[in-house]
Amino acid sequence: MARLDIVTFPNPMLARDCLPVGEIDAEIRTLAENMLETMYAAEGRGLAAPQVGHALRLFVMDEGWKERAPAPRIFINPEITWTSPETQITAEGCLSIPGVEARVERPAQIHMRWTAIDGSPQEEDLHGFAAICAQHELDHLDGIITLDRIDRQTRLALIEEYRA
Repeated sequence: MARLDIVTFPNPMLARDCLPVGEIDAEIRTLAENMLETMYAAEGRGLAAPQVGHALRLFVMDEGWKERAPAPRIFINPEITWTSPETQITAEGCLSIPGVEARVERPAQIHMRWTAIDGSPQEEDLHGFAAICAQHELDHLDGIITLDRIDRQTRLALIEEYRA
């Protein structure tokens, strides 16, 4: 396994729509494993393929590894099929915008469908921080970052802080 370089804001890669993953071959499996290693080394809880320079619909996540034993997950071609009307506002950090936290409002619960690394279809209801983390990573696959989810004035202030 290898650690990958993390793409940082304002790199245009972060604003790209990603392509679906086709065949889950050795290259995709290696990319996913390297993304997990990179995520853990950077002390993140999720990492999307465009954050390491690949415009593919793939992200990895382990939202609770800092509080309990690691439980890495790989999400290929994920899609949210339901969101709760209840929302929550959470301060979100991003490995691609180091040192910046944005308070983002998101649905508190989601139902997500994806393909696992072994090719099997998966579905799950996610709630709490798992739902927030999955939505954050899925945003990356659609070319959206946390700064796109906040009001203009706050965005400009956070960009100023980031560049300082």
